Amino acid sequence: MSNATDLKDAGLKATGPRLKILNLFENSEQRHMTAEDVYRLLLSDNTDIGLATVYRVLTQFEQAGILVRHHFESGKAVFELNQGGHHDHLVCVKCGKVEEFYDPEIERRQDAIAAKHDFEIQEHELYLYGVCADCRGKGK
Repeated sequence: MSNATDLKDAGLKATGPRLKILNLFENSEQRHMTAEDVYRLLLSDNTDIGLATVYRVLTQFEQAGILVRHHFESGKAVFELNQGGHHDHLVCVKCGKVEEFYDPEIERRQDAIAAKHDFEIQEHELYLYGVCADCRGKGK
């Protein structure tokens, strides 16, 4: 998604705040952002969009399938663009850094376990919590 037509296709009017926030997710190096992260980035870009508007737009984008919401251990909702394709997450409990990964063996094992229990998986999310290399290096 990258323009007003895409927003309209998702059932949303292409307002200034929606376009700015969508652009932010599409162009930021940071793929996983809280509402506060989005708000801070907008402020640093001298964009006058209130925090309540940011929350509202993020919720609208989630409902429209543009963004995916995650609830990592921090308790804060974290959003990322819904680009299709499944992936899992490594989450640092010290700095909050999130890394994505995909492992076909993990996927096969989950399917095998579900089949063994006569269970049909609709969807799943895997979060592995630990301490990233940067944070481990800081403690030395």
